[in-house]
Amino acid sequence: MTLALRTERTEARLLPEQKMRIEQAARLKGLSLSDFIVQHADEAAIKTIQSYTSWTLEGVDRGVFVQALLNPPRPSARLMAAAKRYKKRAGR
Repeated sequence: MTLALRTERTEARLLPEQKMRIEQAARLKGLSLSDFIVQHADEAAIKTIQSYTSWTLEGVDRGVFVQALLNPPRPSARLMAAAKRYKKRAGR
């Protein structure tokens, strides 16, 4: 990220020990305090957004889901009745 593209500014209030810890981590990585904070806040933001907007199925769950998509079960009587009520209420 180049400096020319940075047009927004934000502020954060830190406890003294938080600031010292973040400064130490930035030095260890060879980054300025600002660059360290921006880089890590952006990484955390990306992970948070991903965790709230997508989900991953593993193992048996993935297999069951894929099979349900490829071979969907027939609608039950309750589902058919619910669809009929919905269409009636929606004026269809």
